[in-house]
Amino acid sequence: MADQKKMVESITSMDVDFAQWYTDVVKKAELVDYAPVRGCMIVRPYGCAIWENIQKILDEKFKATGHENVMMPLFIPESLLQKEKDHVEGFAPEVAWVTTGGAEQLSERLCVRPTSETLFCDHFAHVVHSYRDLPKLYNQWCSVVRWEKTTRPFLRTMEFWWQEGHTVHETAEEAQAETRQQLEVYAEVCEKYLAIPVIRGRKTDKEKFAGAEETYTVEAMMHDGKALQSATSHYFGDGFAKAFDITFQGRDNQLHHPYETSWGMSTRIIGAIIMTHGDDNGLVLPPAVAPIQVIIIPVAQHKPGVLEKAEELRQKLSAFCRVKTDVSDNSPGWKYAEYEMKGVPLRLEIGPRDIEAGQCVLARRDNREKTIVKLDELETKIPELLQAVHDGLYERALKNRQNRTFTATTFEEMKRLASEESGFIETMWCGDLECEMKVKEEAGLTSRCMPDEQKHIGDVCPICGKPAKHSIIWGKAY
Repeated sequence: MADQKKMVESITSMDVDFAQWYTDVVKKAELVDYAPVRGCMIVRPYGCAIWENIQKILDEKFKATGHENVMMPLFIPESLLQKEKDHVEGFAPEVAWVTTGGAEQLSERLCVRPTSETLFCDHFAHVVHSYRDLPKLYNQWCSVVRWEKTTRPFLRTMEFWWQEGHTVHETAEEAQAETRQQLEVYAEVCEKYLAIPVIRGRKTDKEKFAGAEETYTVEAMMHDGKALQSATSHYFGDGFAKAFDITFQGRDNQLHHPYETSWGMSTRIIGAIIMTHGDDNGLVLPPAVAPIQVIIIPVAQHKPGVLEKAEELRQKLSAFCRVKTDVSDNSPGWKYAEYEMKGVPLRLEIGPRDIEAGQCVLARRDNREKTIVKLDELETKIPELLQAVHDGLYERALKNRQNRTFTATTFEEMKRLASEESGFIETMWCGDLECEMKVKEEAGLTSRCMPDEQKHIGDVCPICGKPAKHSIIWGKAY
């Protein structure tokens, strides 16, 4: 097992330096490589396969609710971006500009899209004329560019991949229902497929999307107690429609402005998977999105019949799971460590004695439990164990969140908890920006959301003493 020990020791312990542990895992699990452009990443095949599995789940859910995929341009004329004041001000610090085309200076700067609201609005103005044209339920898979100063693979890069949904509706009620529907899609994907428990809630006005009336979020807690905004859904009202002169003839034969939404989840969610489930041996992937769900390791593969049996099992298992056999000449110990690093949910070990007994050994990645299983029971046992891995990951993440969630009724208590603990702090809040800024400046915390499941922690805001309007969650975030 020397090879395995050497590989594991090459990862920084998460309890020693969580940031370095994260970087080690991302690199050694072969998820990304650094690009020649500062702050950009090359997503390698294994990382891309994880994203493709997430993409497939999301895409199916979007289409099941009537959404269609479209493709918008990469570039946005500056004049178009300027049409919505709050939107352009919100994104101005992050915009990359193209000023030269070939050898010629452009007459108008082109923005490399940081998001595509303006493009969709311009398109909607051309194709929406009557209430019969509504709703338009669109989604786009693409990359966007935001000129970040500090970057970390998946969590914050200058270019990242995502989906961005954009819809336009006849009534405010329809658009608001769409906003909440898509938030629930994200919550379901996080919890039922990625094994990440999330808190559903609404962002404060300070933290909402530039140009939105309301922003809803699913917030997850990472292993170290920090928050990660995992997906957002925005209700725009008719503000964008007015700015871009989108009108339609209503059922009353009058012109009306439609109501819009936007919603998105990005490759940042892979960072959430790593930081929620990983350990000091590397990745731990939820089975639903693992590129390899079962890795078959032939033991004593030089002996007669071992490789043949491994291939027979691979073909059998491929009917109901994603499976691979490692027939390289590396030692079994090296292979165990390699696929632990890659987070493969189940390892199947098969050797001469197993073949003789008509059985194999199945080892879970999440807790390393080993089970001896008859070969003719694999079709039922493997799905059961994959579900058990998912459930185990979810429960462990939920317990971590519960253990790291604290309640405070005074500002002094908030500051003490912020300095001594890492996690979420629940309080009441008056709703004033002044209090929100004071918490950030003096406690180093940002508002995560006003959760859908409101709690009565007290009657007054702990920061100013005024009557409270909401319960709110604070935390430090990635």
